[in-house]
Amino acid sequence: MSSKNKTFKTLEEQLQIFKDKGLVIDDYDKTKKILFRENYFFINGYRHLFLKSVTNRVFIDGTTFDEIYSLFTFDRRIRNIIFKNVLIIENNIKSILSYQLSKKYGYKEKDYLNPKNFSQKKEDVRRVKDLISKMQRQIRINGEKHSATFHYINKYGYIPLWIMVKVLSFGIVGELYGILNTTDKANISHYYGLDMNVLENYLVILANYRNLCAHEDILYEHRTQRVINDTKYHDFLKIPMMDSEYIYGKNDVFALIIILKQMLSDDEFRLLIHELEYEFDILEGKLNSISVEKVMDRMGIPTNYKEILDIESGVLV
Repeated sequence: MSSKNKTFKTLEEQLQIFKDKGLVIDDYDKTKKILFRENYFFINGYRHLFLKSVTNRVFIDGTTFDEIYSLFTFDRRIRNIIFKNVLIIENNIKSILSYQLSKKYGYKEKDYLNPKNFSQKKEDVRRVKDLISKMQRQIRINGEKHSATFHYINKYGYIPLWIMVKVLSFGIVGELYGILNTTDKANISHYYGLDMNVLENYLVILANYRNLCAHEDILYEHRTQRVINDTKYHDFLKIPMMDSEYIYGKNDVFALIIILKQMLSDDEFRLLIHELEYEFDILEGKLNSISVEKVMDRMGIPTNYKEILDIESGVLV
């Protein structure tokens, strides 16, 4: 067996690995309980900010387990805040999309899933066919698991789109928007005051974060493959640039916050920022070996992030 293979480690061995790298453990029993409950390998994923350097893989002098665990719990609470707000947008976009398409094409599957309703571009023909198949499959698999869809199937023999979207994943709803014809895309994106291609990109990013949050993956240092366009928010906040690119707000957590700014209501977004501020304040009080600004930098969040509240959003009401 290769020495590089990961092997099972007891709680005592896990603690010793931390100690050997210079981590201070004040309460062994408490730490063992945390590792047992939360998973050593997941908590270990939060150690990077506390290491001396990329090459010197030992902890900064004085770093405690409690600090790493504080970052872990901070990330969990931030993830919950982000998740509930992404769910708001998921519900909104499903409602807006189903209303627009039902109004125009009808409320039975054979009407609103007609391939002629979607993009007729040559390069989109396969996408349209594949997505309609995906949607029909989700109806078959999930239709009888939800009370509303089950009711319509049994009583009427069909599921209207405004009910069917409840069983569609956010990812599929984003794909659905992507294959709409130009007029339908524009009508939906107009509600948010966004370019239709920008909205299509945002939906993919939001679906990525939704899945990350749902599976409790590490959020604070997450980077998406897609980047967002430069916005007035980057300019207003005077985000620094490197090689003609903004260093924050492109494919990081702050890019997500910029998306949420444009797609949540003003009240919803204001609450989001206040909740983030509260969590940063709590974390700051628990860190000693590193600063909260170092965490914010890793998240891609500028120190003046709260000023984004002073910028008018594009959401139409």
